[in-house]
Amino acid sequence: MNDRVKLQASVPQEMHGSRLDQVAAELFSQYSRSRLQEWIKKGALLVDGQQCRPRDKVLSGADLRIDTELEAAVGWQAQDIALDIVYEDDTILVVNKPAGLVVHPAAGHAEGTLVNALLAHAPELALLPRAGIVHRLDMDTSGILVVARTLPAHHRLVEQLQARTVKREYCALCIGAMTGGGTVDAPMGRHPRQRKKMAVLVAGGKHAITHYRLAQRFGHHSRITVNLETGRTHQIRVHMAHRRYPLIGDPTYGGRPRIPKGASDRLVDALRGFSRQALHARTLGFIHPGTNEWVEFECPLPDDILGLIAVLEQEDLPFARDTTLY
Repeated sequence: MNDRVKLQASVPQEMHGSRLDQVAAELFSQYSRSRLQEWIKKGALLVDGQQCRPRDKVLSGADLRIDTELEAAVGWQAQDIALDIVYEDDTILVVNKPAGLVVHPAAGHAEGTLVNALLAHAPELALLPRAGIVHRLDMDTSGILVVARTLPAHHRLVEQLQARTVKREYCALCIGAMTGGGTVDAPMGRHPRQRKKMAVLVAGGKHAITHYRLAQRFGHHSRITVNLETGRTHQIRVHMAHRRYPLIGDPTYGGRPRIPKGASDRLVDALRGFSRQALHARTLGFIHPGTNEWVEFECPLPDDILGLIAVLEQEDLPFARDTTLY
């Protein structure tokens, strides 16, 4: 395994005058902010061949280069946690993440994460950026993730994500009866006042595109299939709330449960009892970094979403009968 990192990027015009650590986090997003700051401080990340401080401002067009040996991430411990492995070989791992499992260790979740489980299964991942994980899912989103097992595989997967050639398909259950699908093209960034939330059309927002199509229409809810063109934090949740079809069970962007007038006790219990956003990453497709062949993997819907669909089909009338569109 080649454990040396050599990367280069130029500072874009829109980041002129920004802090070096902020620019590096944007241009080399496959690496954690803390690792990039460490490289800046020790001179492994240079600006036009010169060592700078993380807080130093950089100019547009400046040349950023990283040349360093990878070291194992500090503080991430291996833990014997069960993994639902969909596929694995010497190059990649594909796993089915359950709802409620945090992906990376962070404040408040130092242990019991997907990374802790992966390090126990494949210790070599400690050398890779973000333990080989090239894209993530929110804690309460279930479904499929790919993990690189080598640095070349990691680079190839990141390149595909940046080129938007990776197929990422989700199943979601939304509040509101849709009449059809569509596309949301709305830049996203941090909410100006509530920093733990994301929002659309904010200053400095990043390009974000979500495609969705109607799969099943109920009386007051909809099941949709979503394809991501970009992969921003909370993108599906924010974009669907922006379209006024928030996800069932999403307290951050959907508010309190919305109970249809005249709903049965069973439907009321199902809606109030669904304690996470109704979102599942079902399909993932990409060019295998080892074989150069297109591969696709699928994770079936989990029991909680299947159960909610069953209740909606039987209780959320009048449009539940014969409304499956595919």
